[in-house]
Amino acid sequence: MGAGDLRRRRTNVRANVRAAPGPCAHWNDEDADFIREVLDLVGDKWSVLIIGTLADGPVRYSNLGDAIPGISQRMLTLTLKHLQRTGLVTRTSYPEVPPRVEYALTELGTSLLSTVLALAAWSADHHAEIRRHQATYDDRAAP
Repeated sequence: MGAGDLRRRRTNVRANVRAAPGPCAHWNDEDADFIREVLDLVGDKWSVLIIGTLADGPVRYSNLGDAIPGISQRMLTLTLKHLQRTGLVTRTSYPEVPPRVEYALTELGTSLLSTVLALAAWSADHHAEIRRHQATYDDRAAP
C-alpha cells in the first residue's frame, strides 16, 4: 500500500468520525493532526511533571532533575527542548562560574498549568480506584 493510499484511508476515517456527533466533528484534518501533536507533547508524563514543577517560578536545571523522581538527564533535556520549541518554557542562561541555567513557564505555559495540575490531581485522587480496576481486569484476562 502506497503512502497516498494510506493518507486517503486515514482521511476517510476522519471524515467518518466527523460525520458522527461529538467533538471530532468540529475539527478539520489539519486541526486534528495538530491537536494530536500537542496532546502527545503535553500529555507526556515528563512534560506534565516538568510543567507542574515550574508552577512556582523559575527552577535551575539540576533542581528540576532532583524534583522529578525517575527522570534521566537525557529525558529532562529532551523534554525541556520540546517544551521550549512549543513556547511553553523559556531557558535563561546566566554567565556565571559555575554556569547557571533556569527554566520557567511562559505565558502560554502558564495558561496550560491549571489543566495539567487538574489532571495530576485527578490521577492522585483516583489512583486506588484505577489500580483496583486494573487488578480486576488482569485477573479476568489471566489464562
